[in-house]
Amino acid sequence: MSAGEPAVGRTDILVTGATGFVGTAVLRELVARGMGTRVRVLVRGQAPAWMTDAGVTTWRGDLTDAPSLVGLCAGITTLVHLASQVGGEPALCTAVNEDGTAKILAEARSAGTAGVLYLSTCAVYRDGVHRGAAEPADGFGLATEPASATSRSRLAGERLVLAAGGIVLRPHLIHGTGDRHVVPALARWVRAVPAWAAGGVASASLVAVADLAAAIAVLALTPRERAGEVFHVADPRPVRVRQLVTAMCEMLGVPLPVVDLPLDEHRARTRAAMPSLSDHQYSLLTQDHWYESSRIWQLTGVSPGPGFGRRLAEAADWYRESLGIRVPVG
Repeated sequence: MSAGEPAVGRTDILVTGATGFVGTAVLRELVARGMGTRVRVLVRGQAPAWMTDAGVTTWRGDLTDAPSLVGLCAGITTLVHLASQVGGEPALCTAVNEDGTAKILAEARSAGTAGVLYLSTCAVYRDGVHRGAAEPADGFGLATEPASATSRSRLAGERLVLAAGGIVLRPHLIHGTGDRHVVPALARWVRAVPAWAAGGVASASLVAVADLAAAIAVLALTPRERAGEVFHVADPRPVRVRQLVTAMCEMLGVPLPVVDLPLDEHRARTRAAMPSLSDHQYSLLTQDHWYESSRIWQLTGVSPGPGFGRRLAEAADWYRESLGIRVPVG
């Protein structure tokens, strides 16, 4: 066996994006589940002490710097590629999400790494009303036509992973401890425009970061002969935006909307109050965006969780602290 080949019968896992929102949850799952598994993480700075204390090894490098990745995948059986650039200049999104993915896949190929998991997003689909759409198969499924530079570059990264025989995971809205996008954006929206958009009846697919991380960890720890596949990862039970907003307002002590506006009037008010919110982002909160997601839970044997309400409550302290909200006691 050469120095770059994984040891037979052992799973050595490399995780990128390990200090991020999803990555932190995945690392905790791998440490908890992976008895005898060795985990390596790619980091640009200092890794948290809890990771190194748990026996996780670190590799200093950057996806945009090919020389810093040389040898990174030596001995690795499975690459869990979670790192991504969200927002920022289009050139940076391309450099990280597409070119960076190509660089690390080249290292994985050179080292003989057999398994690749890539975290993408349902935002790669063309915007519109999505109701129970299944994953693409044999050329069928929702058309991919991302609206943002972030999602366009992530779709490009997807294609590289699928061509290399890897597995692509597409969640929609991810919530839980560490979330700085979904619930915080919703809270800003409700404060800026305290009104329901056409009754708030749109439905959305959500997944708690803990449940997403559990599915990723099981896939990483028990590699299967499934190459070049795409999986949606969401709670199979979609949540109405009205239910989501109500639970969030109760958790944060924010007044519920009392006015119901037609969609065109609500959009106009949102555009005036939050000009940076794109039409695509607005549609995610006002049109159905939910996806058939049963296959990933069947494959992994992981439960999709106890439901949105329970998982949101578990992260209440995180959201209150991160948003600077104090809820009176008693």
